[in-house]
Amino acid sequence: MSLAVALVATFFILALSSAVVLSRRRRQKPLKLPPGPRGWPVVGSLGLLAGTPLPPHRALAALAARHGPLMHLRLGSFHTMVASSAETARLVLKTHDLAFADRPPTAFGRIIAYGYKGILQTPYGPYWRMARKLCATELFSARRVDSFEHAREQEVRALMRDVFERAGAAVQVKERLANLAMRSVLRMLAGDKWSRCCGGEEGEAFLGNVDEAFAVSQSANSVGEWLPWLGWLDLQGFTRRMKRVHEVQDRFFEKILDEHERQQEADHRDAVGAAAGQSAARDDDLVDVLLQLAGEQGAGAEEREAAPRLTRDGVKAFIHDIILGGTETTAVTVEWAMAELLRHPDAMAAATVELDRVAGRERWVTERDLPDLPYVGAVVKETMRLHPPGPLLFPRRIREDTVVGGYDVPAGARVLVNVWAVARDPASWPDAPGEFRPERFLAGGGAEGMDVHGAHFELLPFGSGRRACPAHNLATKQVAATLANLLHGFTWRLPDGVAPEDVSMEEFFGLSMKLKVPLVAVAEARLPAHLYAAVD
Repeated sequence: MSLAVALVATFFILALSSAVVLSRRRRQKPLKLPPGPRGWPVVGSLGLLAGTPLPPHRALAALAARHGPLMHLRLGSFHTMVASSAETARLVLKTHDLAFADRPPTAFGRIIAYGYKGILQTPYGPYWRMARKLCATELFSARRVDSFEHAREQEVRALMRDVFERAGAAVQVKERLANLAMRSVLRMLAGDKWSRCCGGEEGEAFLGNVDEAFAVSQSANSVGEWLPWLGWLDLQGFTRRMKRVHEVQDRFFEKILDEHERQQEADHRDAVGAAAGQSAARDDDLVDVLLQLAGEQGAGAEEREAAPRLTRDGVKAFIHDIILGGTETTAVTVEWAMAELLRHPDAMAAATVELDRVAGRERWVTERDLPDLPYVGAVVKETMRLHPPGPLLFPRRIREDTVVGGYDVPAGARVLVNVWAVARDPASWPDAPGEFRPERFLAGGGAEGMDVHGAHFELLPFGSGRRACPAHNLATKQVAATLANLLHGFTWRLPDGVAPEDVSMEEFFGLSMKLKVPLVAVAEARLPAHLYAAVD
């Protein structure tokens, strides 16, 4: 009898609660949401995106062409706004930047990024502000980036030697570029020893784990992220895979930190025991900097217990973000540039003429030459316009109810900026927006003076505002210097029987947008042989 009474009472309470909720909803003023497609029950517009062969950025651009540059979608459990024009990107990234500065929680950030302890996926708040300040003043300042110029130059020279040894044979371009990018990042991050591990067993295992990390980064598009009440089922297996990636990654990072701590202790002993002026200073890498910052913050923790601190997990999260952000995207961008140049021989010839004029035939191009290479810079900009490494900026989450362009955007909604669509919008790019034309960035081309660092909302490969990529200056230098030396050092052609129009430009969408069919090309040396000598 008591069970029956409990069931009746429970039913009555649920019915009353439902009636109260419905009554409140009727009294609330309905939201004036941006236009958008009608979604399906429960999954919203996820069905529209899943049911198309187009990658997400193209599918969203096609929907925006029908519904407008500021579009509303119901993706699973969340309101989602999509900005697809320069003006709507400006509203999101500048006008309402603070309101849109948060990040949605993800399993990737929770598991792989040590509970959001890095910079990319960290929620807006005191810890993120501390992390952003460290990036701006310590890790990616102009002084710090310049301090690693020699290391980057040596790694580019090593790539030139590698290509020279394969001259005349068809090579997969991305494979060579990915190795360069990883060696360069590890060298700046952890020192020469760890950059050399790329060819060893331990290094290759880690590189494979990085590839898997890129693969599971697509969990941001998984069912569990957009329908959280299904997340515990791990229907696509992403959570299990992320945990395995995290275990391998953590062991590798711990080895790096342990070695750096031992070296710092040895350096301290040497400094204490050496006579004044006789101790040799060792160049600090980024792990050294992070460990020093963590130690300094820890030393003053008693005075500022409430202040956010960089912990050991935080150091590892920064290492993770730097590796993931600085390897794949650099290699992918240079591969896209080479593909476009092989499809447009006149553009490749123009770049080569400029390189010969500035650098001559007796030396390699350096980063200090880049300001004198406007055409090469235009090629890089045009490549990033047509093929941004991240066609959709990482999602933002709305911190508070906001009115954007006359429309209501409720707190908790997700916001996507489709930079691929923005950079091909005829309203901003009236001159053949879908064609590869580097000349548009030169004097008289209509886009002269436009940069890729977030000041111009027509071109946003690195984002803009508070959440812009903190390493954009380093990234553009690496891309431009690598591309310039590949063009200066070699004459490139497609394999026999392959015409320029046969080069596949089909995209593969992941954490970065890369060529679905890897580019294969043939290089022939065009500089004196002694310049290709091995670099110590």
